[in-house]
Amino acid sequence: MPHLPIARRDLIAGAAALTLLRPARAAGADPIVTAPAGRWRGTTEAGVRVFRGIRYGIDPTRHRFQPVSAPAPVRDTLPATEFAASCPQRANIDRQDEDCLFLNIWTPDARRGADRPVMVYFHGGAYMNGTVVDPLVYGDHLAADGDVVVVTVNHRLNALGYLYLARLDPRFPDSGNVGQRDQLLALQWIRTNIAHFGGDPSRVMLFGQSGGGAKIATLMAMPDAAGLFHAAATMSGQQVTASGPLNATRRAQAFLTRLNASPAEAATLPVARLIDALAAEDPILGGGVYMGPVLDMRSLQRHPFWPDAHPLGRPIPLILGNTREETRAFIAPPPDLDWANLAARIAPQLRVDAPPEWIVAQYRARFSAMTPTDILYRATTAGRSWPGQVIEAEARAAAGVPAWVYQLDYSSPVRPGGGAAHTDDIPLVFGTLDAAGSVSGTGPAARALSQRMMAAFVSLARTGHPGRDWPRHTLPRRETMVFDTTSRVVDDPRRWERELFARFPYIQPGT
Repeated sequence: MPHLPIARRDLIAGAAALTLLRPARAAGADPIVTAPAGRWRGTTEAGVRVFRGIRYGIDPTRHRFQPVSAPAPVRDTLPATEFAASCPQRANIDRQDEDCLFLNIWTPDARRGADRPVMVYFHGGAYMNGTVVDPLVYGDHLAADGDVVVVTVNHRLNALGYLYLARLDPRFPDSGNVGQRDQLLALQWIRTNIAHFGGDPSRVMLFGQSGGGAKIATLMAMPDAAGLFHAAATMSGQQVTASGPLNATRRAQAFLTRLNASPAEAATLPVARLIDALAAEDPILGGGVYMGPVLDMRSLQRHPFWPDAHPLGRPIPLILGNTREETRAFIAPPPDLDWANLAARIAPQLRVDAPPEWIVAQYRARFSAMTPTDILYRATTAGRSWPGQVIEAEARAAAGVPAWVYQLDYSSPVRPGGGAAHTDDIPLVFGTLDAAGSVSGTGPAARALSQRMMAAFVSLARTGHPGRDWPRHTLPRRETMVFDTTSRVVDDPRRWERELFARFPYIQPGT
């Protein structure tokens, strides 16, 4: 049953609160921060103090497939004015280097004692690709409007971060989770140093989109992450189960066969060879080889959300979100799509073991006005991108611990065909509506919605709750915040689709 829409006065009040929190934007000298780990000189940009390219881990090039340590403290003042390189990957991203363990900080006031909430962002890319060197995730708007400290983190990816070699070579017992261990190292750096940048180490919130959300779900199940963060938000990214060690070993063998190398040889080969070998076929799922967190019984000893919500993560307040038509972002509308070939086009996208012809028939009977394109995006989203969130939200609700669920319905005014697709919530949460890659538009509706979503995320970081007008997700009501030009709380907004796909087993990508 729908609830009443959020009153316009609440939206205005939230926007006004953010405006009041915005710091003065007077120009000033370049800020210099001295912290236990070193001393850095940043820049002042529109009143925000920015520190780019701060090293949090030693160069992993000589420690490939192994966890690394924090660098020794430095006495000299180091420049922190340029982004560092991103992790090597197959995606077309400039400046890739294996030496990639750096973070970036945006703060309204780089002064110890300011005690602002800290919001740490992990990027998407399914553990294989991605970077925070992207204007969509610059933290200047969020830091200024939300009066928070924003941190973004790069870490090792793909084979460099998640190639599980423990059963093939005992010299690499942690290799399946070194990407996660990089994130732990970054969080340890933040705990020790962020107070000197104006942050409160007792109020650290993680947020991440797609693979970034999955990384956070995994961290919530890692014993070594205990106490390093106090709230979290996952945006279109879930991790119900990790890779099992046997399947992860099969993937490693496929990768090494393509590389034509032993584990020890792989540890010393040029990194470009390793990136080329990521084209190996995945022996479990087909397609390119998948690498992600592994149930190695060392860093990760139990699945994050199977058979239930991991007890380690239950005390952490959590937002879980998705967009209404996730798959618009990665399925181009086929020009010849029709009723005759719709089921065949849907089949490879489903992550539930369901007959696609039957799925199409159910949608056509339920939604007679839908076109083949409409059903393509609705069915693949409901059968691919949403089941993980449903499982995680219901697991937390069943455990009686806080979870707040959202669905982004705001339709892009820029994208042909509109819709609310995967990644559309990133610029809305960061306030980077006019950044390259944003399809949110910059009109009044987009700006009001961005203020609304930013306020909720900032509230979670500051208070452990996203706001008085957003109720917790409970069973059987399944309260969900629907973010749109008029945001509102709706009970179980996709009930028919949820029940349709719940009949079939969910195939977690990392299994």
